Amino acid sequence: MISSCAAGSGWLSSARQRTGGTHVAGMDELREACAEAARRGGRILRDKWGTRRTIEFKGGIDLVTDADKASEAVLLEFLRGRFPQSAVLAEESGASGSDSAELRWYVDPLDGTTNYAHGLPIFAVNVAVADREGLAAGATYDPMRDELFLSARGRGATLNGEPIQVSGCAKLEEALLCTGFPYDVHQNPELPLGLFRAFILRSRAVRRLGSAALDMAYTAMGRLDGFWEARLKPWDIAPGILLVREAGGIVTDFAGGEGSIQSGEISAAGPALHPKIQAVIAEVRGAGR
Repeated sequence: MISSCAAGSGWLSSARQRTGGTHVAGMDELREACAEAARRGGRILRDKWGTRRTIEFKGGIDLVTDADKASEAVLLEFLRGRFPQSAVLAEESGASGSDSAELRWYVDPLDGTTNYAHGLPIFAVNVAVADREGLAAGATYDPMRDELFLSARGRGATLNGEPIQVSGCAKLEEALLCTGFPYDVHQNPELPLGLFRAFILRSRAVRRLGSAALDMAYTAMGRLDGFWEARLKPWDIAPGILLVREAGGIVTDFAGGEGSIQSGEISAAGPALHPKIQAVIAEVRGAGR
């Protein structure tokens, strides 16, 4: 499944270039562990869907529900039981484990909490793992559609076991793009609204789904041609970074570097479109200085 922009033919070579073609022992095990953890969390979310929620506020518009916490508890129980010496960075419970651990897990038990709390069925579970070489495997699971996006370094990306690839769209005016707004948009609206305006005027359309996890998964499979957002957390984007890259796409921060997990900035698209997204970002950021 791809967008109206035809898929490109060079995605395999691009993916190998991004990953270096490396194969690490245990990669399949890590990918399957991500899948199982994400499915376990997703079952909790699906079982609680449509029932009364307990909602708390972490910030002005940043919600957490009892479903987030229940999903995370099940996820972490599974991961700690299977990989007891690993470290974890989870949205609700924070960091645990040693900084010297061989593996570090990134866990978002419910990406799209606001959607979930309002009964809007657009949300996902995110699980990724990094080793000493970087991101090793990741899963994004949509329990409402039973769609499991999986990737592992050097092994490509899949949706429910079938290979996926990014769109080959090369023109902004033909592109369906997606973005999200940070939780502090009320206090700092200039950059997100400036970028939104610029891309609305240059692209075919811009969507705002409310789940960065699904935004990146959809970019990896070509439902969307590109995605940008700022001030994201590592658990929001770790699986998606690997998904897009293994599907032949390019993921950078706004400056074009590899520091998205640290900076929270994401610019993701196929190889032909990514430089054009970056050019618009640079223009808007330059005008705001």
